[in-house]
Amino acid sequence: MKNSFEYAALAPIVVLLGAGVFSILIEAFVPRTSRRICQLFLVLGSLALSFGYVLINATKTLVGDPATNGGQTHGLRQFAVNGATVIDGAGLFLQGTLILIAFVAALLLAENQVDPQGDAFAARSSTLPGSEDERQFTAQGWTQTEIWPLFLFCVGGMVLFPVANDFLTMFVALEVFSLPLYLMAGMARRRRLLSQEASLKYFVLGAFSSAFFLFGSALIYAVTATMNFGQVSIALENAGQDTLVITGIGMIAVGLLFKVGAVPFHQWTPDVYQGSPTALTAFMGAATKVAAFGALLRVFYVAFGGMRWDWRPMFWVVAILTMLIGSILAVTQTDIKRMLAFSSIAHAGFLLLGVIATSASGLSSSLLYLFAYGFTTIGSFAVVSLVRDAAGEATHLSQWAGLGKKSPVVATSFALFLLALAGIPLTSGFTGKFAIFTAAIDGGATPLVIVAVIASAIAAFFYARVIVLMFFTEPPVDGPNVVIPSWFTKIAIGVSVAVTLLIGVFPQPLIDLIVSSGIFAS
Repeated sequence: MKNSFEYAALAPIVVLLGAGVFSILIEAFVPRTSRRICQLFLVLGSLALSFGYVLINATKTLVGDPATNGGQTHGLRQFAVNGATVIDGAGLFLQGTLILIAFVAALLLAENQVDPQGDAFAARSSTLPGSEDERQFTAQGWTQTEIWPLFLFCVGGMVLFPVANDFLTMFVALEVFSLPLYLMAGMARRRRLLSQEASLKYFVLGAFSSAFFLFGSALIYAVTATMNFGQVSIALENAGQDTLVITGIGMIAVGLLFKVGAVPFHQWTPDVYQGSPTALTAFMGAATKVAAFGALLRVFYVAFGGMRWDWRPMFWVVAILTMLIGSILAVTQTDIKRMLAFSSIAHAGFLLLGVIATSASGLSSSLLYLFAYGFTTIGSFAVVSLVRDAAGEATHLSQWAGLGKKSPVVATSFALFLLALAGIPLTSGFTGKFAIFTAAIDGGATPLVIVAVIASAIAAFFYARVIVLMFFTEPPVDGPNVVIPSWFTKIAIGVSVAVTLLIGVFPQPLIDLIVSSGIFAS
């Protein structure tokens, strides 16, 4: 292990956290009228620069220098900060995925800054109530730019989370991205009480989960006298089945399973998804899932990989409950955001199959699933933010009746995302599910795959119900309208549609990239 502080390896993280500091200075010193453009330039520019550094690190890590690495030309790794972080192929892929998702989410958040009433698109819709003067005032209203420092710190913590190589660094990353999320969840301008309730629930339950993670890490340290994942793995092989070890693994699992929204730690998900601003829900639903599963995979593949026979039974139970409860409860929902929330819980169960597989194919299939699911989620909530009535967003399912006749393009895009979430062929969802189910079967988890297929069939019902409602039901006379989005939202939806189709039709280039990334370093 090379023990040093490697700025080049940490550049994607340093750029984002440094941009967060500059974003605070903009809020303090730049006049209000100029803040929005300055913040957008900083946010989008820092995300692009951070992604560029990820590509540079990927070139060094995945190709390397055969002359200095024993002829090895791929699968290399680079440690930084005395081994506290490790830059390997899988970690770089997760970092790149998070930054791309954050870039698309930033476009949606930029839309939702405008209008002090929280309706970013109302000014662009001539069908909504209000005079021309009122709509013009809404379009030129003051901007809510204080969200950008929180957003940048959140993305910085997420990018650090899956490359952390010890429990202490992982805990710091967990808090760096969690605390801004708690605040941003309560920043909705409409339905403020619901938003603040969501923020409080997320904060209280998140604090408990963080405490579980930290206490579990302390127990593992008490047995192994180290926090480093590679050294923990070696020490646990000698320690064997110790009560403190099993308890510590269980408590760490609780902390991470809360973040992915797995049952029985899922109670916060529907309330937070419903109460948060929709653009933030899109970011939270996509990016948090990628970061949390990236960390979960690294911990249980590297640190606890040698004790898989001890923790796999627990994950079997959690995966079954998560898939079935998420799918069944989604059927009963009448709010579109709550339905998508329970859908995300079910998908967390599917992703747990990749963790249980504990193999190279399990890791690669999980990365593929996370990439596909992230963009599908962003696109789904971007469409939800467009359907509005005089009171704001129209999220009740009955209000979506006949949407295909009012706005065929928007309804077709949403139908595509629903089909992808259901795992229909020629969509990214089918590619991801096929890969992760295959990996689980190879890992000896065939009964779990049978349960997953049953849960997928249940989920297909409520996805199909929304499609039938949009295209085969007459729209109500006083139904909601699809407002005219700006280029920001058009780009976000367009990118999500393109990724959903391309991975479904031409998945091989992405699969080859993931396979070439190798496995986690230790």
